[in-house]
Amino acid sequence: MAEKNNNMALYRKYRPRTFEEVVGQQHITKTLANQILAGKLSHAYLFTGSRGTGKTSVAKIFARAVNCLNNTTGSPCGECEACKRLSAENDVNIVEIDAASNNRVDDIRELREKVKFAPIDSKYKVYIIDEVHMLSDSAFNALLKTLEEPPQYVIFILATTEVQKLPATILSRCSRFDFRLLSIEDLCKVLTNVFEKEDIDAEPEAIKLIASAGEGSVRDTLSIADSINAYARGHITKDDVLKVLGTTDHELLINFFDKIIDKDIGGVLEEINEIDCSGKNLAIFAKDCAKHARDLLICKTCLQPNEILNLPDDIITKLMQQSDRATDKQLIEYMQLFSACEADLRYALSTRLLVENVAISCINGDYQKKN
Repeated sequence: MAEKNNNMALYRKYRPRTFEEVVGQQHITKTLANQILAGKLSHAYLFTGSRGTGKTSVAKIFARAVNCLNNTTGSPCGECEACKRLSAENDVNIVEIDAASNNRVDDIRELREKVKFAPIDSKYKVYIIDEVHMLSDSAFNALLKTLEEPPQYVIFILATTEVQKLPATILSRCSRFDFRLLSIEDLCKVLTNVFEKEDIDAEPEAIKLIASAGEGSVRDTLSIADSINAYARGHITKDDVLKVLGTTDHELLINFFDKIIDKDIGGVLEEINEIDCSGKNLAIFAKDCAKHARDLLICKTCLQPNEILNLPDDIITKLMQQSDRATDKQLIEYMQLFSACEADLRYALSTRLLVENVAISCINGDYQKKN
C-alpha cells in the first residue's frame, strides 16, 4: 500500500503494510501469520538477513497484527481502531530502538525500566531493536535478563545484518527467522508494480538491469529506481540505466571477452582505452567482467541457465555461443582474476593499468602460473 506523499522515496512509499504485500519472504510471513492465528507467540524473535530484505517492515507488520482487533488472516486488517492507532509513527506500543546509537548498558537499563509499564489500549507492547549486533557486551548482558523473563505483554524483535556477532546466550532465547535476498525475477515484479502505480514507463531490459543492480535488496532496488527516474523523468530506457549506474552493456562485455578468448592483446587494450576515454568507471567495468565470466560459466555448466540469469533470450544465446569457445577452467580463471582485482582497485595508483594487467593475465593464463 502506497502512502499519499508524492515526494516520499519509493522504498518508503511502497513499504508493505500486510504480510501478503511482503515479497520473497513467504517462509517467514506464513509462519508468523500462523503463530498469530494459533495464539502461540514467542516472547523474543530474531530477524536476520542482508540489508533491505524486509526485516523492519515485517517487524512493524507483526507488531500491528498481534494487536489487531479483527485479525482473521494473520495480517493486520488495517481498518480497526488498533491498526489505525498503531500505524502512527509515534505510537507508544511499538518502540523502535536503533542499537547503533543506543548501544550502552545504560540505554538497555532504561529499556528494562520502561518494559515494566503495560501497553496502553493494546494487548502487546512490541520492542524492535534494529542493528542489535551493535550493542556492547555489558548491554547484551543487561538485555539477556530482560529476554529471559519479560512481562507477558511484551514482545521483543531483534533485527540484525550480522547475526554472527550476537552472543549464543541471546540466540538461544530467540525464535530465529532468516530473511533471504530476493531473486531478480521477484525484484522485477516489484519494480513493474511500482512503475505502474507511479505511471513510469520503463523498458523491460531497463527493469532487469535495475533489479540486477539491487543485488537482492528491495530497498536498494527502489532507491536505484528513484535515482534513474529522476534522470529519465518518467521514461526509463536501457541506456538511461547504463548511464546512471555506469554499468557495462552486455554487448560490450561479449565483444571484450571475444578478444580475450581470441588472445587478441591489441584488441583488448584498444577496448579498455575506448571504455576509459568514454568516461566509464573501470572499477565497475572490472566488476562487470567478473560477473560476465560467472554468467558464461553458468551457461556452460548448468542445464537451464536462463532460470538463473534471467536475461533476454538473445543475450542468453550469445552467452551460450561464447561459453562454448572457452573451457570451464578458463572461465573460472577469468572470474577469479577479475574478482580479485576489485579489492586491489581501491588502492591502485592507475586503475587502467591494473585492469589492463588483469585482462592480459587472462589471455596468458597467468593465474595458473601464480597458483
